[in-house]
Amino acid sequence: MSKKQDAFYFENFITCAGFACQEAHLLEEVIQHFEPSTLKQKLDQMHELEHAADEKKHELHNVLAKAFITPIEREDMVLLSQSIDELTDEIEDVLLRIYCNNVKSIRPDALDLANVLIRCCEEVKSLVTEFADFKRSKKLQEHIINVNTMEEDADKLFINNLRELHTTCTDPMEVISWREIYTYMEKCADACEHIADAIESIVMKNT
Repeated sequence: MSKKQDAFYFENFITCAGFACQEAHLLEEVIQHFEPSTLKQKLDQMHELEHAADEKKHELHNVLAKAFITPIEREDMVLLSQSIDELTDEIEDVLLRIYCNNVKSIRPDALDLANVLIRCCEEVKSLVTEFADFKRSKKLQEHIINVNTMEEDADKLFINNLRELHTTCTDPMEVISWREIYTYMEKCADACEHIADAIESIVMKNT
C-alpha cells in the first residue's frame, strides 16, 4: 500500500474529529447565546455537520472494503470510525433534546458542561491527529490521559448539575427535560473516552 493511501485513512479520522469539534462549538454557541426562535436554524446547521461526518465515514468504509492491504486491521479501522461517528451523533442529540423539549431558557450550569465538551472534543482531535504517527509519537499517551481526565470532569459536573436540578427546580416537566439534556451531554463525554480507548487498544495491538 502506498503512503498516500495510508494517509487517506488517518486524514479521514482527523476530518471527522474536526466535525465533532465544530458541532461542540455550535452547541456551546446555542447555549451561551440562547434564542429559541433560531433553534430550528441551529439544528439544521448541526445536522449538516453530522451529515458531512457521515459522508466521510462512508467514504472511508467504501475505500476500506476494496483495499487489499491496510495500515492497521480493518476491524480496528471500523471501530475507530464508528467511535468518532458516535461522538458526532451524540452532540447532535443534545441539541435535538433542547429543541424537542421546547426549552425556553438555559440553566446556567449547562454552559460549564458544554465548555468541558469543547475541550474534550478538541483533545480528541489532537489525539486523532497524533495517532497518524502512533509508532513514533511521544505525546499519544498524554492525549489519552487528558481525554480520560476531561471525561471524569464531565461526570462530576453531570452529578452536580443533576443534584442542583432536583433540589432547586419545582417544575416536574423542567426536571424531566433537563435531566434528559444533561444525560445526553454526559454521553458526549463518554463518546470521547470511547475514542481514546479505541486508539489505546489499537496502538497496543500494533506496537
